[in-house]
Amino acid sequence: MLLIYFGAAIYYLETVFRIMTSGKIIGPGAFYSFVFAVPIALVCYLICSLFKESKRNTVGLVLMGIITMLFMSQFIYFKIFRMFYSLYSTTKAGQIFEFWEIIYIKVRNNFRTIVLMAIPFILLLILKNKIRSSKEIKIKHRMYVGTGIVGCQFIAILSLLFTGKAIYTPYDLYFQHDYPVVSAEKLGLMTTLRLDAKRSLFDWAPDLAETSQEVTLIKDDNETSEEETEPIVDENREYNVLDIDFEELIEQTDSEEMVKMHTYFKNAEPSAKNEYTGKYEGYNLICITAEGFSPYAIREDLTPTLYKIAQEGYQFTNFYTPLWELSTSDGEYAICTGQIPKSGTWSMADTGINAMPFTLGNQLKAVGYKTMAFHNHDYDYYDRNISHPNLGYTYQAKGSGVEVTDIWPESDVEMMEQTVERYVDEEPFHTYYMTVSGHMNYSFRENAISEKNEALVQDVAMSETAKAYLACQIELDRAVESLLTQLEEAGVLERTLIMITPDHYPYGLNNEYISELAGETVDEDFELYKSTLLLYTPNMEPVVVDKPCSSLDVLPTLSNLMGLDYDSRLFVGRDIFSDSEPLVILYSHNFITDKGRYNALTNEFTEASGAEVDEEYVREMINEVDAKFYYSSKILEEDYYADILSAMN
Repeated sequence: MLLIYFGAAIYYLETVFRIMTSGKIIGPGAFYSFVFAVPIALVCYLICSLFKESKRNTVGLVLMGIITMLFMSQFIYFKIFRMFYSLYSTTKAGQIFEFWEIIYIKVRNNFRTIVLMAIPFILLLILKNKIRSSKEIKIKHRMYVGTGIVGCQFIAILSLLFTGKAIYTPYDLYFQHDYPVVSAEKLGLMTTLRLDAKRSLFDWAPDLAETSQEVTLIKDDNETSEEETEPIVDENREYNVLDIDFEELIEQTDSEEMVKMHTYFKNAEPSAKNEYTGKYEGYNLICITAEGFSPYAIREDLTPTLYKIAQEGYQFTNFYTPLWELSTSDGEYAICTGQIPKSGTWSMADTGINAMPFTLGNQLKAVGYKTMAFHNHDYDYYDRNISHPNLGYTYQAKGSGVEVTDIWPESDVEMMEQTVERYVDEEPFHTYYMTVSGHMNYSFRENAISEKNEALVQDVAMSETAKAYLACQIELDRAVESLLTQLEEAGVLERTLIMITPDHYPYGLNNEYISELAGETVDEDFELYKSTLLLYTPNMEPVVVDKPCSSLDVLPTLSNLMGLDYDSRLFVGRDIFSDSEPLVILYSHNFITDKGRYNALTNEFTEASGAEVDEEYVREMINEVDAKFYYSSKILEEDYYADILSAMN
């Protein structure tokens, strides 16, 4: 009886979870969440069988309570971040619970779903004294159960073969690609969490075998144009590369994995130097990663300073900010390192013990810059107190050098008013800011910054939620205004390059509100991530850049502009101003090039206007994207830059 209960309860929870997170009632998940629920139920039953009859149902209740809490907590996490938390993140749960007010709001707003998920646990609590099992369960019986676990799991895995091996099929999600949101939909949450645990504990990496899958091409009706094929490397041009002896590295290692890495980076296509190389060499540099910022927050009436910078600076019309697993911290990682964050861990925190010579902080510090980083939330949140000093910064934040009013979220203006004086008189300087005023929830009653600026948005003809979002971003605008004023008063504004970009799109808004702010329906596969990169110096001639680009390109682009010595082969991102082919990579493995966009979830490639491609091109790009995910992860895992430094000495 207890075995049947576990099977039914787990499948029920999987069904409710799938419907409430993906909206899918039928589909692969309906089958595979059941198939994989059977061995999980057998495991739970086997655990209970190890106890005396009087204790079995109590143990079952504890197991069911743990499973129920997993489903509930992942559901609430998804409602906040549109992702699921990893096994590694559970070790940092204390930091997540600092946002208890947001958690409470999400629980309150989704209380019916929480109650639905609690039903199996409540039923067992009521009926546990009525459920009977054999007084004595013999070892032989347990062996049968153990055999059943292995057999059912084998059958479940074998059934995956019938789905095919294309990207994001159940088979692919089980063995190849790590995408928890889709995996939970197609395999079930319990299987997804088990795979995450296995991959985290055993340094799992996907197979890099080249794909041969068929791809659906969606042709453009416009006339096509032929493009000239240029050599990958022209000996008559200068490239952003360093003198790295990859051959020596290959000879010195016995690791097949490291040989693959050295060979990959040796053969990677570098980006050429160009008319923008060194354009701002010797300038001061200020970089701002702005919490929840977006193009919709740039308005002449509400955010005039940001509007001025957007209109008078570099105008990147095709810029994207992917949302990675760990939202803000992973967004910072992409911007600061030019690498894709590794799944299942806190990539930025992990850099704290690695060699990080190519970050802007370390590069500019090495040539005599004063380098500082500031944040107006807790100084140790996301372990920034470990990562940011290793990125080359003297780091100060709330509780350790930055004194701001203790509200949620804290004020960007207050941070800017007290920090600029700490570096402005010591040129050349490079300063990095991570803001927080734009953080969710977007409500005048639940967000101190929205409430502070409420009167400024009351005449905006939008919903209260959209107005509350804009009110948050007004604080960022006022902070940037304060920054520019202080730089001007110190006489250094004219020789300071300012960069502002988001950590992620405002995921605290559902698509209804994002579309309201955008003035049009925003699709969730690509346009949701269309964002903004502000790059500005006073009195410059505005420059429009239509090339597809993303937050991964920020570091190599700024390194080139500042005239720094770096190796473009070592980054996933590319110098936007170079003639390297553009590549925007999203967390879903969707990608955008100058020839079109690929949707990994539908396996469709839609051609750009005037482009003509074949399936082979798309397959090559799929393989390239997979390789960039893989080797970016390996750079972090293997502390690869330490090897690079040794090959340069």
